[in-house]
Amino acid sequence: MAKLLVVEDNELNRDMLTRRLARRGYEVVVATDGAEGVAMAGRERPDLILMDMSLPIVDGWQATQQLKAAAATRHIPIIALTAHAMDGDERRAREAGCDDFDTKPVDLARLTGKIDALLVAAGPLEHDAS
Repeated sequence: MAKLLVVEDNELNRDMLTRRLARRGYEVVVATDGAEGVAMAGRERPDLILMDMSLPIVDGWQATQQLKAAAATRHIPIIALTAHAMDGDERRAREAGCDDFDTKPVDLARLTGKIDALLVAAGPLEHDAS
């Protein structure tokens, strides 16, 4: 089962997304701001990260840059999630290091298609036996 880290500060969005992903068979861990997301990614070693870009403490752009700069987490695929689908946001997300981009409100079928494609591209899952 793939482990996903959802980094989302909005409680309603976070709860809806984590419940729907869990029902689809993913193991889901949650962070509520960018700094916590960076720390949890290092600790939890998820297979993929769903990163809200508008976050408190450290925004999603900076958190992604930190994750992609660290040897322990740079291989983890990151999908940017944003409600602000302005011209240039996808380009900016990819420049920050995101592997894909999706908009809110989330279309779960579209998002899970992107998740599955990135998980396949990333190769076999490697988790600690803890």
